[in-house]
Amino acid sequence: MNTSLPILPTISTAFIMLSAITVAIGWYLIKQRKIESHKKTMTLAAVFALIFFIIYMSRTIFIGNTSFGGPDDIKIYYTIFLVFHIFLATTGAVFGVITLYLGYKNNIQKHRKLGPVTSIIWFFSAITGVAVYLLLYVFYKGGETTSMLKAILGL
Repeated sequence: MNTSLPILPTISTAFIMLSAITVAIGWYLIKQRKIESHKKTMTLAAVFALIFFIIYMSRTIFIGNTSFGGPDDIKIYYTIFLVFHIFLATTGAVFGVITLYLGYKNNIQKHRKLGPVTSIIWFFSAITGVAVYLLLYVFYKGGETTSMLKAILGL
């Protein structure tokens, strides 16, 4: 187990966890019919997600991404898991923007239908994101830090 954790991935992972937690709180609040608190909480969840994205993209652009440093015999499973996470994160982000937009425009009927789906996708995205972080930096020592395509696909 790695004892020194990289600062930017640790901070960005903390923000995505905060985003998922605030989405859960927002979901609870709307079930309690606390509409204004729900709006504020979901906006905060979006801000946390945006902070994560800014940190992640800044690191990707200026530093690069870390490749998997664990055993070669599980690298293919990690890669499949990572691609699944990226799909969930991208889908969750798009759904999140649309769901927020519908809520702010008071299109409540569509917002109510899309909101729970978006939240579930976001939870799984956050959980798989934390798992990727653990696999890259905690359970195994990260591989080389390099361009995103090389880190993901090993090119």
